[in-house]
Amino acid sequence: MPVTVPAGVEIGFKDNIISVKGAGGTLSLTQHAAVTITNDSGKISFVPSNDSREANAMSGTLRQLVNNMIVGVSKGFEKKLSLVGVGYKAQATGSKLNLTVGYSHPVNFDMPAGIKVETPTPTEILIKGADRQRVGQIAAEIRAVRPPEPYKGKGIRYIDERIVIKETKKK
Repeated sequence: MPVTVPAGVEIGFKDNIISVKGAGGTLSLTQHAAVTITNDSGKISFVPSNDSREANAMSGTLRQLVNNMIVGVSKGFEKKLSLVGVGYKAQATGSKLNLTVGYSHPVNFDMPAGIKVETPTPTEILIKGADRQRVGQIAAEIRAVRPPEPYKGKGIRYIDERIVIKETKKK
């Protein structure tokens, strides 16, 4: 399946590096040797260069990675986190995120370049960026500060995550 390049997005191939440039920024990826890439007037095709299983698998993987880069620089990716617990709150100032999640000290996060963090309410965190992998990794690192516990459900969770509450021990 070819990947279509929308208007306003530029793709360049140079020295086995694929670079995608758009309104959301610039992303680059190294091309795998087992995949042949062809650009036909806005449609990019990924074909395995030989008949091995690795080349076939890498053609689909590289296609999806380039598609994610195109979507990232045109629309961007976002992850929403929710804080559940009495007194749990988050505050974003610039590229810093300050979490108060039940520890004796506040937890501070510095966001890397290209990642924006917002707190629409004190119990919601919104992470935005062009690189899907980095947005997901930052969200996972923030969630790991206080993952949801199974008895009361307190902690930091993804907005669409369901926590199965365990029953407490009976006498």
